[in-house]
Amino acid sequence: MDLNTIKEVAHPQVRDQLPVWAAGDAWLAGGTWLFSEPQAHLTRLIDLTDFKWPALTIDKTGLTIAATCTVAQLDALSCPPEWIASPLINQCCRAFLASFKIWKTATVGGNLCMSLPAGPMIALTAALDGVCTIWKADGSERKINVADFVVGDQRNVLSPGDLLRQIDIPLAALTRRSAFRQISLTPVGRSAALLIGSVDNTGGLALTVTASTVRPIQLAFNAIPRANELREAIRHHIPDTLYHSDVHGKPPWRKHMTLRLAEEIREELQGAPRR
Repeated sequence: MDLNTIKEVAHPQVRDQLPVWAAGDAWLAGGTWLFSEPQAHLTRLIDLTDFKWPALTIDKTGLTIAATCTVAQLDALSCPPEWIASPLINQCCRAFLASFKIWKTATVGGNLCMSLPAGPMIALTAALDGVCTIWKADGSERKINVADFVVGDQRNVLSPGDLLRQIDIPLAALTRRSAFRQISLTPVGRSAALLIGSVDNTGGLALTVTASTVRPIQLAFNAIPRANELREAIRHHIPDTLYHSDVHGKPPWRKHMTLRLAEEIREELQGAPRR
């Protein structure tokens, strides 16, 4: 869709060239949502592509994902064999249920900043203990866990003029055993529940709940809990008011599927046979 109110497109190449944020500004990376509907309130786009940030960087500390990394680039990443959690990357990329055109344009950062409950990049990076680096509008920098970055349906911690620069995934998270579950109300629908569990080297279980809730919810256990313990923990930490409601699923059904998928993850990571 043409944005016929845009009067200027800025092309900064380094942070010092970022223009002073003003009403009517918007960041432009992939633009898959930006150009999908009218944006009559916008007058200037600030194009991030000229920063030319490396999409993906692997080093001894883990993985750095630039905010401008596309879904296609992330899905094509060749991971070290010791990263046994790496199948989560492909599983979450496919939870988009989007065309190849979207994959080649939509960005990881854009998915986080849209902060939709069903955002699969939110699920992936939260479950892998991702840490966001935010360039603040005042020139400072802030780091925050992905799980705390999203605070509600299409709401996050960014203030006007703040920019998500990258997400850092620690090596320890990439080397954990993991399990993935996702369900939609229809065969090609938006995720209604997307859960990821992982077990660390001490035997502790971490469970990340997304899509069924308005924001990511994380539960941690010192060991893999019994079925009733897991069920009660979910009921305690996720009140009914946190379950999302839209045409892709109503809260009671999302709650039921969250409990069911969590138990499947518990059984898989414990090694119990599926019922």
